[in-house]
Amino acid sequence: MDLLALADFTLVARHGGFGRAARAAYRPKATLSRRVAGLEASLNVRLFERGARELKLTEEGRALYERAGYLLTELEETAAAIASGGTQVRGRMRISVPLLFSQIAMGRLAAEFALRYPDVRLEVTTEDRAVDMIEEGYDLVIRVNPDPDETLVGRPFLRDRLVIVASPALARVDHAPVPAVVRNVAQDDHWSIVDAQGEASMAFDPVLRLSSMIMIRDAVRAGAGAACLPISLVEQDIAAGRLAHWADVPGSDVALWVLYPTRRLVNARVSAFLDFLKAAFPTGAAEELGAFLGT
Repeated sequence: MDLLALADFTLVARHGGFGRAARAAYRPKATLSRRVAGLEASLNVRLFERGARELKLTEEGRALYERAGYLLTELEETAAAIASGGTQVRGRMRISVPLLFSQIAMGRLAAEFALRYPDVRLEVTTEDRAVDMIEEGYDLVIRVNPDPDETLVGRPFLRDRLVIVASPALARVDHAPVPAVVRNVAQDDHWSIVDAQGEASMAFDPVLRLSSMIMIRDAVRAGAGAACLPISLVEQDIAAGRLAHWADVPGSDVALWVLYPTRRLVNARVSAFLDFLKAAFPTGAAEELGAFLGT
């Protein structure tokens, strides 16, 4: 495939027409038209629908544009890295992060990384859905207990678990449901727990339903009821006596993974961020995240 023709195609697609692309790039319109026509002929598909007044991407053209733009950027950055010895950490990097981790930790982590690598243009988005890294142009994603995916590789960098906590002022009454702050999604009316007496079931009565773990923690701090929360989120409160640790939740261990596409060479930016996470959380224990949040 002619990479120059591919670059011209993405230029025209980005600007929505040959004339606008020619003016933006100070290139002859006829040259752009000829290059795109040659690309269509080599692929044996039509990339644009050419109307009287507007130019629209065909389905094939849209698919090529979505992939080609990112790949061309990768080629440019790879060439620049090779020219500089392959060790220069620079360029744009996009990361997708789950909601809770972004709320409690990612702002500070992103700031520290940006200060350490000022030539990297870091973009972080918050999404709990499983994004398509290739289609949506992400360099890295962070996910909780991700499903196996043969197109991705990565490693866990943090582990966490759930615990039952409450305000020290809230008393437990044997065999009575405890007032609870829960997420506003369908769930059981009891928690499976492990406490000093062994495995058991703790019934609860939802007195408050909230949509985020941060809100739930704040409500529990205020004495609204007990809650099931990640230990990393409440460890400092337990140590300071603001919350009481009632019990553990068996089988609740989770892992945060950092993932990247297998078919993409790991560039200097990705390698730098992987090393950065390892330095921030050397063992990956939940206590390390709790300590990070408390500093």
